[in-house]
Amino acid sequence: MMICEVREMASGLADLLFPPNCSACGKVLIADRGSPLCPECFATINFITSPLCTTCGMPFILTDGSDHLCHDCILSKPPFSMARALGKYAGALLEVIHLFKYHGNVSAGEALGRMMARTNYDSLAIGEYSLILPVPLHPARLRERGFNQSLILAKQISDRFCIPVDFLALRRTIHTEAQVNLSKPHRVSNVRGAFEVTDRSLTEDRRILLIDDVYTTGSTAKECAETLMKNGASEVAVLTLARA
Repeated sequence: MMICEVREMASGLADLLFPPNCSACGKVLIADRGSPLCPECFATINFITSPLCTTCGMPFILTDGSDHLCHDCILSKPPFSMARALGKYAGALLEVIHLFKYHGNVSAGEALGRMMARTNYDSLAIGEYSLILPVPLHPARLRERGFNQSLILAKQISDRFCIPVDFLALRRTIHTEAQVNLSKPHRVSNVRGAFEVTDRSLTEDRRILLIDDVYTTGSTAKECAETLMKNGASEVAVLTLARA
């Protein structure tokens, strides 16, 4: 039996013995350890499905029609092959992400990571990638927060698919301003040149899955992907928990 399967079985047994609570409403979770939410809160998640942009994964307002490129990806092709997200950044999903990211509830983050790993994504097969990289935090931000939320998500995906996760290959070298309140042009300039690969041999000829918590304008994901592609990666795809 593979190590990752043993870990998953042990985690499932722990949840049976000590059932967790819904991270949104506090109700005891009885069955599904793949979600940090009770069925009622889970039902509020707006999962991202077709039709969407075939490259950046942006869902289209009209619910009929086929997948196609969005306006932004037609005008400027991103350096990643595709980006996908589990759901829209709203409702219970937004609440739990905030609980995890800003209030230090790491167990909720681990449950969110398991939910990411168990979800099927349009055109993105997680098992086909050879390396998982979390979007790195600057050391100053890491000391402030105490953990890298992207790494916690990435570890859960790594455990399920037995794909190695490397949190040292990609490094943030500039302590940038927080992206959350910036305009789209300012977000782009804010992260320009902010990342570097520590050792090209770690990324060369690798199919890399880049993990982050929220995709807003894609500025961070694009800057990371461009850095990785310049350092020999054969492909970079992006997977996030939510899409703003």
